[in-house]
Amino acid sequence: MAHRPFTRRQALQNQAWLEALRATGNPRLAARLLGVHRSTYLKRRARSAAFAQDWDAQLAAAHADFHLAGGPRPPEGTPEGTRTFSRKSTCPQSHRTKGGELHVGRTRGGRLQLRRAPAGWMTKKGEQAFFLALCATANVRLSAAAAGFSHSAFYARKRQRPYFAREMRLSLTIGYERVEGAALASAMPASHEDDNWRHNDPPPIPPMTADQALQLLFLHNKTVRLSWDQPHRRKRRGEPWATYTDRLRAMWVAEKKREADDSALRRAARYEKTGDWHLPGEKPPELPPLALVTGWSKAEPDRAKATYNPDLALFGGWRLKDWKKCNAGRK
Repeated sequence: MAHRPFTRRQALQNQAWLEALRATGNPRLAARLLGVHRSTYLKRRARSAAFAQDWDAQLAAAHADFHLAGGPRPPEGTPEGTRTFSRKSTCPQSHRTKGGELHVGRTRGGRLQLRRAPAGWMTKKGEQAFFLALCATANVRLSAAAAGFSHSAFYARKRQRPYFAREMRLSLTIGYERVEGAALASAMPASHEDDNWRHNDPPPIPPMTADQALQLLFLHNKTVRLSWDQPHRRKRRGEPWATYTDRLRAMWVAEKKREADDSALRRAARYEKTGDWHLPGEKPPELPPLALVTGWSKAEPDRAKATYNPDLALFGGWRLKDWKKCNAGRK
C-alpha cells in the first residue's frame, strides 16, 4: 500500500534530518541537534520505503567518512588554556571528559558514528600525555600514572585500536633507546676515549683480488650480517619442532605488521609533504573503464532498464491499481 505523500513542510524536515544523519551517523544525536523527538522520523521511516532507503544510505555514508578519517577517536577534552586538577589525581582534568564531549565511536554492529562521551573517559590529550611520558621513561606504569589512568586502560586500547598500538610501540622504542644510551653513558664514563677513529674518514681499501674479497665477505658474513641465523631465530635446546615453527610464524607475522606500520607512516609523511599517497616508484593499479565492466549484477536486464513507476511499490507489496480494485469491490 502506497503511503500518503509528504507535505512540503515534512519534506524540508526530512531533508534536514538526512543532513544531520550524514554529519553524525547517529539518529539519537541527530534528533537532539535538531530539537525533535526521534520517534517522529521513525514513524515516517516505517511508512515510506524511499525515506528508509535514504536513511540507510546516509548512515552508510557517515560510516565511510568516519572510516576514511581514521576510525574511532577519543574525545578532545577541554581547551588548552584550562589547567585545573582533580582532587583524586594530580593530572590535568583535560585528560578526562566532563561528559557530553563528541567523539567517534563504534556501535555493537560495528558501524561508526558520532557520540557523546560520559564523564571520566580518556581524552586525546590523555593519550598524548601518555606517549610523551613513555618516550622519556620507557615505563608503562609510570607513564600511565602521569597521565592519570591505570596501566590496564592503555593496554586495553593497544589491543583494540591499531593506531594506538603503533604510537605506543614508537614511543616505547624512543624511550628504550634514550634509557639505553643514558645507561651506557653513566656505566662507562671513559667509553669515548677510544672512538676517535669513527670521526675520521677511513683509509682507502688496499689492493686485493676478487678471490680475496669474496673470501673476506664469506668469513665475516655471519658476524656482520647475522644472515638468517639470528639469535632469536635459532632453535632452542629441547624445543619441539612444532613449537619452533609456531614461534617463527608468530615472529614473521609481527615483523610484517611492523613493516606495514612503518610503510603507513612513510606514506603519511609523503602525503603531508607532497599531497601524494604513493611512494616513489609505486604506480596506482590500472582499471578498465568502469562503464564497460559487465557481468557484475544479477538483476534482470529488462528490469534494470525499466524507469521508475510511482504506481508500483519499490519493495513489493500492493500495486496501487490492485489496491483500488480491492477497495472498489468492498464498496
